[in-house]
Order: sequence, then structure tokens, then C-alpha cells
Amino acid sequence: MHKELAINTAAGQKGRGSGDLGAAITRHALLLVYAVLILVPMLMVVVSTFKDTQQLYQNPLGLPQTWSLQNYVTLFTGEQMLRYFLNSVLVTLVGVAAIIFLASMISYAIIRLPNWLGNVLYAFFTLGMMIPTQVNMIPQYLLLDRLYLLDTLTGLVLVTVATLLPIAVFILAGFMKTLPKGLIEAAMIDGGSHWQIYSRIVIPLSLPSLATAAIFCFVIVWNDLLYPLLILKSKSLQTLPLALLSFQGEYLTNYPLIFSGVVLASLPMVLVYVFLQRYFIAGMTAGSMKG
Repeated sequence: MHKELAINTAAGQKGRGSGDLGAAITRHALLLVYAVLILVPMLMVVVSTFKDTQQLYQNPLGLPQTWSLQNYVTLFTGEQMLRYFLNSVLVTLVGVAAIIFLASMISYAIIRLPNWLGNVLYAFFTLGMMIPTQVNMIPQYLLLDRLYLLDTLTGLVLVTVATLLPIAVFILAGFMKTLPKGLIEAAMIDGGSHWQIYSRIVIPLSLPSLATAAIFCFVIVWNDLLYPLLILKSKSLQTLPLALLSFQGEYLTNYPLIFSGVVLASLPMVLVYVFLQRYFIAGMTAGSMKG
């Protein structure tokens, strides 16, 4: 009997082992297919930046006959790409910094206020996420017009902050609610002010969620086309997505030049994620690690 039990146990373990192996192979195969679907179009775009329009139309999937950096040279000489790039950098950095600073203070207030008042404030900002962006565009446009902020980068930054602040509060407040209350109360007993607790305890502990919110907002602001198209009229104030839109002609589109602009516009997002991915992954998994 013991011998039969041992045989059945070994057979079961062997079956589970083969099942785990099959699941692992299937998972890796699906990941490989997904990687190919992502990488092949990306490589086609990058390779196309080294072609001219004629080569692209003649052989869109092949390698260029002669590798040339002329498209990148044209972007920074004839198309004022450096100005557009700096406009995007200014709007994104100032906007994201203001969003994270304000959202972190609001989130700290939410967890420190009495339960009912904090919940009301949290619900107020959560409701801001439910209103479609397109609904706010006409009132925002009229308000900026009355404040003489149309066709200015300042107006674009203000609208960006107002639009993304509820999302950042939603992310940060959800994380800060999981912070140990005993640590904050101990700091209060020791005589720490709200600013000291916020800057020396809450912010360092919230770095993963801050990085998550910052990357999320960075990607949205950097790629935003709708609000720059609505607010900015002067060519010298255009951001990268708006400038790339102007590369499309009525009868002929210079796709190699557009692809070159897309590659340059994607580099900052890649660099931000590479340097902050440790905090980003920690912030995404922080909620699941709380008991």
C-alpha cells in the first residue's frame, strides 16, 4: 500500500512538473510574440529615419541603400526642432513638478484631516477624473482668453496642472493612506510640525508612488497634442507633437522626417523610464505588498 502511494505521489509530481513546464513554454512563447509585435514596427521606424522619401516608397521594409543622417540635420536646421524640443521640455518639467508638489501636499492633507473631511476632499478630486477633457475645453479656453494667457506657455502649463492634478492626487493619496500612522503620530508627539513630517517622513516614504505619478504625468504631458493645438497659435511656441503635425502636407508627406521627429520625441520618455523604473515598479507593486 505504501509502495502504491509512493508511486501515485511520484506520478502526480511528474504530471505537475510537466504541466508547469508546458505553462512556462506557453508563457514565454506568448511573450516572444508580443515582443516581436512591438519591436518590429519600432525598428522599421528607426531604420526609415536613415532613408529619403524615394527610398522609403520604393522599399519600405528594406534597409536603406545609403545610411544618411540628413533627416536629423534637417530637423535641427530647417525646422527649428531645437526650439520645439525646448518648449516641450519647459512645459513638461514645470507642469509635472507643479503637479507632483501640489498633489503630494493635498494627499498629505487628506490623510491628516478627520476621516469624513478627508474622504470628502478625496472624493472631490476623484470626481475630477470622471469629467471628460473635451467638456472642459470651452470653459478653459474662455478663461485663458479673459486672463490674456492664450498663446502662451504659461497658460498651457496651468491647464495641464489643472487637468492632471486629480489623477496625481488619486495615486498619491491611495499610497499615503497605507503609511504607518504610528510613525506620523510619534513625530507629532516629538514636536514635529506638519511641514517637517511632510518633508522628512511622508515624502521619503512615498518616493515610489511619487515616481509612478511623475512618469505617468510626464508621458501624458510630453505626448499631449490636444491642448497645445487649442491654446498655442504662434509657431515659435509649438511643442513637439504639434510641430510634428505640421510636417504633414496636403499632397505629400515627408514620412522619413516625421519618423525622425518621432524618434527624437520618444528618447526623453525612454530615458525617464530607464532611470526611474526601479521606483516605478516599486510604486506599482506597493499596494499589493501591504497586508
